[in-house]
Amino acid sequence: MKKIIIIICGIFLTISTYAQRSELGVMLGTSYYLGDINPSRQFYKPNFAGGLIYRYNLNPHWALKLNALYGTVEASDADFGNIRNLSFKSHILEFSSQIELNFWEYFTGSKSHRFSPYIFAGVAIFNYNPQAIDSAGVWHDLQPLGTEGQGTINYPTKKVYGLTQLSIPFGLGFKFSVSKVICIGAEWGLRKTFVDYIDDVSTTYVDRNVLAGEKGLIAGYLADRTTELFYQDPLNPTKIIHRPSNLEGESRGNSSTTDWYSFAGVTITFKLGYKSRPSCFDKGFNYKENIYY
Repeated sequence: MKKIIIIICGIFLTISTYAQRSELGVMLGTSYYLGDINPSRQFYKPNFAGGLIYRYNLNPHWALKLNALYGTVEASDADFGNIRNLSFKSHILEFSSQIELNFWEYFTGSKSHRFSPYIFAGVAIFNYNPQAIDSAGVWHDLQPLGTEGQGTINYPTKKVYGLTQLSIPFGLGFKFSVSKVICIGAEWGLRKTFVDYIDDVSTTYVDRNVLAGEKGLIAGYLADRTTELFYQDPLNPTKIIHRPSNLEGESRGNSSTTDWYSFAGVTITFKLGYKSRPSCFDKGFNYKENIYY
């Protein structure tokens, strides 16, 4: 009977121990994008972002992490003095699996190993949907409009891009144990994507009249917005005129590079299944952490 009790206690203790390796929490922060409209400015037009985090600690240096994050990215040529005059916004919904490497030994709840910087990398799937606003203040989904001729009869080589893609998240962070069960941290991560249409800008202009004939007037209008701008007539300096439209085949974006996006913010996670001491026996119990490794 005593052996049976010990075995049962051991089973429950093992279950509790593995639960204590798990942490669940949230990330709150910001999101932004890098691409054809914003080629290099970090933290440009940051928007609120947030989501859920699950972390499973393999040992004091390595952890597996699952994220579900949501944010918004946007950009405008007007901020960079670009007469192309394009702009967009898009949601980003991301689900990722990552691996973390703590530089130093770390245990949530430890007194002697309570903080560490870390790096991470992984793989993610994300959904996006670029939109643009017209002069009347109405937002339009850009992918169905084929602003660079995608999915049209007249431009058969230009294929419609998908709104769900893969990305490679990587970055760095810092975590700090503030109690036996709570970890707070800060994290900044970039996402390398394999698509150049988060901003709906990638290749060349098409004939806006041909596009409008197939996809509608709004498609032709949003494909080339240079004509919304005015400039001084070189032949008559007192006259202000609209800029001309771009010619078919002229560069609209840079297709040699793909777009990036980023999530950055603070994190707070809670250790699951925490108990102040083993309920049956403590032989082999890790004194540093109160969990088995």
